[in-house]
Amino acid sequence: MTFRSLALNNIRGNWRSYAAYFLSSVFSVFIFYLYASFVLHPDVTDGKIIHAQGVTSMMKACMYLIIIFSFFFVLYSSSAFVKTRKKELGLLSLFGTTRRQLRRMVVYESMAVALLSIGSGLGLGILLSKLFIMGLSTLLDNGAPIRFAVPLQAVWLTAGSFLLLFLVISLLTAMTVGRSQIVDLLGDSRRPKQQPAYSPMLSALAVLSLGTGYVMAYFLTSKLFLLFVMPIIGLTVLGTYFLYTQLSVALIRLLQRRKGFYYRRTNMLVISQMAFRMKDNARILFVVTILSAIVMCAASTVYVFQKIQRDQIMDYSPYTVGYVEQGEGNSVMAPAEAEKLLHEGGARIAEKTSLQGLLVEKLQANELGWSEENSITAMMVPLSEYNRLAERAGYPKRTLENGSDQSASASKGSAFIVHPYASSEEDDNKGEGLAEGSVGGKPLRLNLDSSAYGSVVSSQAEATWLLVVSDGLFNSRLQDAPAEALLHFYGFELEDWENQQAAVNNFLQAVPENMQDQVQATRVSYYKDMRQTSGLTIFIGMFISVLFFIAAGSLLYFKLFTELQEDRSQFRSLKRIGLTAGELRRTIALQVVVMYLAPCLVGIVHGLFAMKALGTLLTQPVWMYGLAVMGMYVVMQSVYCFISWFMYSRSILRETAV
Repeated sequence: MTFRSLALNNIRGNWRSYAAYFLSSVFSVFIFYLYASFVLHPDVTDGKIIHAQGVTSMMKACMYLIIIFSFFFVLYSSSAFVKTRKKELGLLSLFGTTRRQLRRMVVYESMAVALLSIGSGLGLGILLSKLFIMGLSTLLDNGAPIRFAVPLQAVWLTAGSFLLLFLVISLLTAMTVGRSQIVDLLGDSRRPKQQPAYSPMLSALAVLSLGTGYVMAYFLTSKLFLLFVMPIIGLTVLGTYFLYTQLSVALIRLLQRRKGFYYRRTNMLVISQMAFRMKDNARILFVVTILSAIVMCAASTVYVFQKIQRDQIMDYSPYTVGYVEQGEGNSVMAPAEAEKLLHEGGARIAEKTSLQGLLVEKLQANELGWSEENSITAMMVPLSEYNRLAERAGYPKRTLENGSDQSASASKGSAFIVHPYASSEEDDNKGEGLAEGSVGGKPLRLNLDSSAYGSVVSSQAEATWLLVVSDGLFNSRLQDAPAEALLHFYGFELEDWENQQAAVNNFLQAVPENMQDQVQATRVSYYKDMRQTSGLTIFIGMFISVLFFIAAGSLLYFKLFTELQEDRSQFRSLKRIGLTAGELRRTIALQVVVMYLAPCLVGIVHGLFAMKALGTLLTQPVWMYGLAVMGMYVVMQSVYCFISWFMYSRSILRETAV
């Protein structure tokens, strides 16, 4: 038997342990090739693809990240496999195998798995690269589809990079082989483990670090964000480390002192084994927790920004198409003509509205910091009409101190100013004071009750700011207002507005050039730009997140199967003294669930406080968006947990069968 055949037999014999490592490596090669194939695509390098420059920069950064991550991931995996095979290596050394031969065998095994991983990853990448290109082409809105190609430079770059990576790691792993004595290799698995110990001070430090980090994140303000973000991260990481190395053991010791619970059914077995597992696996659980928190926070942040940008677009443009007419007649376009043009462009009108207002010139509000030098123009509207449109936009109805009836005086009254952006809201009382201006040359003086935030009409020209007054005051001003002070807003909401750029363009082409500033029809174009940017970020980040997710699950899988041989002997002994198959399955299930879901749940807690801090920075709650992403992560991790439990328990039960 040659060393090459021995290495291949070892891989076949340990394939269950190699499976997760192999699949993770294949996925890394697969993702790297997809990014490289786009960066080195002939149409990209020739500049034929619009918007490709920004995408290639992101993909190059991801490629570097994949290589760096793969190095540490493969290095840990190789080290874990060597530890599980100490007895095998000791027997080979006992039979006369030299250290050099052992190292050669390890290099053969590593390179065999490397070649299989690279070949499978490249084959999968070439097979699915067309789907990847089609997805990118849709997000880039390139106009013409990107043609399928297999850039040889991308193939050689992927194969060469990962071959070099696997070779370096196999050499590093081989250098560590053969340093231990034969008696240590053979007796390592029989050496009794010491009782897990913990430090009360370090356990308290874990609670203090996590508590302080969480409190700082919860009460963090936007002004102190840059100052405290790094201390918060540092405290959270430190607390997480001591949570697994110290506090987890302390909590298990506390459970062991509760005799009624500890001696119930198989609790003694489960808790005793968990004490050793938590201590032995503390570093892995720590790394997996941090990885999980990073994945969930990154994915949640991208998703949050996409939702916020969409909300801001909708806030700024309540209607797909809206325009303001000043004076009598239709200088921009008659509403019937606008409907006709939108229909001709292929759109169906879901809703249309109109709003009559008055032009307020030189509006000043001292409490808002507006003076004669920086006065604004605004559109005065009646309270009843504002509430009608506010309800449609999802904003609360408002009232005025002197009511909205017809008894309000024409020269006195209360009002509130509507700011164009809901995100600019800071204080509900902001805006209290006096407002002065003129309507049709006649002075206007009002008491400001407060401010409202969020547009109910398309913020354009004179309708950017709204001054809401009582119906009585508005009607009295309307009666003697000159024609040039009259304002009319017309809004059209289109069905499936996200895909109605052609209809909007058809409408805009008919608008006189000197009236373009009276029209707001940018919602669709803004949304397409936002979707392109955030969509690409999500599309690219999704693969990186999945890579990190698979790696986190694989690390736990490796650690679980490194202890398989030892667990087999333990469970075999327990079965001989009366442990049933059902109790054995429940015991294994509890241990596997804790191993997989504990880092996931701790990562979720980290992520929720991170979302709270992000919401403070963005001045709006965003935790619900993060919770949706985290829920998906829990589902995926649960599936990984079930697969690991099934394979692990099947292996244990098969070996312990009488």
